[in-house]
Amino acid sequence: MTQLSPLQRLWLTETVRLREEHAGPLDDLEANRRARNDGGDLATRLQNRALWLAERDGLVSALKHWLQGARLALFGLAVLAIISGAGLAFAALGDGQTPVNVFWALGSLLGLNLILLLSWALGLLFAGEHGASLGRLWLWLSDKFARDAKAAQLVPALLLLLQRQKLNRWALGTLVNGLWLLAMLSALTVMLLLMATRRYGFIWETTILSADVFVSATRALGVLPGWLGLNGPTEDMVRASTDTAYSSELVRQTWAVWLVGVVLVYGVIARLLLAAFCLWRWKRGRNALQLDLNLPGYSQLRERLMPSSERLGVNDIAPEHLHTVHAGQTDLQTDGALIVAIELDDQHPWPPTLPDSVKDAGILDSRESRQKLLEQMTRFPPARLAIACDPRRSPDRGSLALIGELARSAAETRIWLLQAPPGQALDADRLSDWHHALEQLGLAFATSVPINWLETGHD
Repeated sequence: MTQLSPLQRLWLTETVRLREEHAGPLDDLEANRRARNDGGDLATRLQNRALWLAERDGLVSALKHWLQGARLALFGLAVLAIISGAGLAFAALGDGQTPVNVFWALGSLLGLNLILLLSWALGLLFAGEHGASLGRLWLWLSDKFARDAKAAQLVPALLLLLQRQKLNRWALGTLVNGLWLLAMLSALTVMLLLMATRRYGFIWETTILSADVFVSATRALGVLPGWLGLNGPTEDMVRASTDTAYSSELVRQTWAVWLVGVVLVYGVIARLLLAAFCLWRWKRGRNALQLDLNLPGYSQLRERLMPSSERLGVNDIAPEHLHTVHAGQTDLQTDGALIVAIELDDQHPWPPTLPDSVKDAGILDSRESRQKLLEQMTRFPPARLAIACDPRRSPDRGSLALIGELARSAAETRIWLLQAPPGQALDADRLSDWHHALEQLGLAFATSVPINWLETGHD
């Protein structure tokens, strides 16, 4: 079975629960049997059952496709953030032909960032579960890039799972702040490149405000950058910066350092700290994630996965959608040889003459006998299994499902298609149906009992 992280195991378990809640119970007899055999508490058995069903029904591959789409969407958003940050820097500084109004430049670089940061913080505090537009865009793009119809069930399951620990806010917070961190780093880098290759003059202008307002604003914004050694202009420099004609080289460089420091502290470092905090909260909450065993979809499975007594002969409701029958082989340690027959009548004597090394499992003609053998083979899987079938019967789905389930519990499997009893003949079309069905299962078949193969492992 595919190796999955603890979060992915919980995610698929929740997906299977939602699927059964909306589409009805799945055909889960083999999944329940394997989960019971693997042991563990109820949560572990629920996960093992769900993972087996997810592997069978293609949800595991759908999860992989969705994750690939999510990574591609994240890469696209990261590229967009980098380009947007560079655009902010170009828009703020211009081509150097005209003086740069420092406060307009600062508004261009940090205005939208701070507005969205405030919106995110208010949503986090008062709404509880904020709906970040970047987060919704990422989820939408992930679905589009996945291009797998089964992946549509994954996102609702993930959101429901994370909401129980209120992890949505921290997961999307990490995404949003991480993307803005990239944008601010891009803006800062392009700013430094432009200032290193172009000559900028910095001014401030006003009609109704006094110079004291700009002096106070410059000092206030420069306090934190000053702790990093990025000192801003003095009061005299601020008052003199109303016309570039009076700006010396020192004044231009001081304004440049101040602008870089403000963007670094309030743009880059602020987003870096928020992204790190959200990531810490996400990892901490992710490790505490667990299933809500009180949900109806899980509580109904308690008796089937952790039975107080074995209940035989209970027929489950047929699922709305049948899964494709398939065979396979077990990865467990196997030993010995076993032969079994499926629904034989009295016209076929059983068992055939067998060597001592080959065990006879009898004829499976009831639900109880099937379950008993499957439980035994789950605990002690045989290395070689021969299944005798009467080709006078139609290869119905129930028989093929049983053959596939038996084959998945053995290392190697062969089918013995019995000859017709004396005085009878096999129907050619029905025999062809058997051949076609067994070829689809990928199982070898013959019209004679494979005694040599059962005894020695070769023909």
